Amino acid sequence: MKPGRLHPLALFLRSTELDTRTLGLIAALLLIWIAFHLLSGGLFLTPRNLWNLSVQSSSVAVMATGMVLVIVTRNIDLSIGSMLGFIGMIMGVVQADWLPKLFGFEYPATWALTLAAGLAIGVVLGALQGFIIAYLGIPSFIVTLGGLLVWRGAAWWVTSGQTVAPLDDTFRLMGGGPEGSIGATWSWLVGIAACVAVVLSLANGRARRKKFQFPLRPIAAEIFLAGIACAAILGAIAVVNAYPWPIGSVRRYAQANHIVVPEGGLFIAHGIAIPVLVAIGVGVVMTFLAKRTRFGRYVYAIGGNPEAAELAGVNTRWVVMKVFMLMGLLAALSGAISIARLNAATNSEGTLAELLVIAASVIGGTSLAGGVGTVAGAMLGAVLMQSLQSGMVLLGVDTPLQNIVVGAVLVIAAWLDAVYRRRAGAAGS
Repeated sequence: MKPGRLHPLALFLRSTELDTRTLGLIAALLLIWIAFHLLSGGLFLTPRNLWNLSVQSSSVAVMATGMVLVIVTRNIDLSIGSMLGFIGMIMGVVQADWLPKLFGFEYPATWALTLAAGLAIGVVLGALQGFIIAYLGIPSFIVTLGGLLVWRGAAWWVTSGQTVAPLDDTFRLMGGGPEGSIGATWSWLVGIAACVAVVLSLANGRARRKKFQFPLRPIAAEIFLAGIACAAILGAIAVVNAYPWPIGSVRRYAQANHIVVPEGGLFIAHGIAIPVLVAIGVGVVMTFLAKRTRFGRYVYAIGGNPEAAELAGVNTRWVVMKVFMLMGLLAALSGAISIARLNAATNSEGTLAELLVIAASVIGGTSLAGGVGTVAGAMLGAVLMQSLQSGMVLLGVDTPLQNIVVGAVLVIAAWLDAVYRRRAGAAGS
């Protein structure tokens, strides 16, 4: 290679402007999938397992999008697992006990009223913790550690430890399952719409760069990025559409709709699960919030230099409080997904969820020093963490060993973050 010429890999990264940490995360995820597929005898990379993996990742991914902003502001929230369990238990009681007494069972708006109540409680709990942290000056570690204990105890207190079940039929759709999926046709339409959105986003970004005379990516790089993104989207749609409904669900559906089941059986695809759509929607909204709004700019400014942000006129305490309110809202939404998937609200729901969410955020590139992190990276980190758990379950690994692996991954991710920051600092000096 001649002096002054870039290595082909470096040239590729420069032209596409892809983040090396994100690429490393994707590579690690693919290696984990391949390893578990080989070790499980070909069970991991199947439509059924990948569909279940997507549903299981949704709850963690939703909370990880909020944890990114919490950590970016140099804070932490250890209470989200307990908050999830507490709010989930309240939502269970609301739809199984309180609302039926007022409106009777199978009331059409039960699911909406339940979800609204849960989200409102999440915002209030987040506001309470955020106020104590931002305005009373108590470290977030201490406040949310106390919240971890308080909300877990409160979850038991709501029903004295009793499990609440069954839940409202419409509410349960948020948990996935055959009825909680949108089917093959709608899944393809969503996939095509997502591809169009990717192309329009790239075109809009290029137009904005040109308008403000910023450097442009080569056309070939733009086409490559659009092609890879669309291939990944449509490939994922093909996988979820390859997973059929269980025989029992097909039989009940055929009987209810007076359909004659052919001799070879009736194939009905699951398609994209509703909780996955919720997680994707949350990811899009949170990305917009972080990158395109004044609130998002303030969050990253506080994480980069709180004193400078304060001197620039940013109301740092109010911004931090709003970040925790948002985290409470997302914990409530995640709680709704979790109890809907189980069709029950249990006292142990959300146990150790905070560990998975923090690990997902850090693995996804969020710096524990603050100021750096992306929503997309955190969601990829959530998939990676859930992949580890799912793979270990397939291999029959005991739960204590699973916790050891997750804890070790968190420590390794924190170490890699420290190494990356030291190298970035050395390169900049």
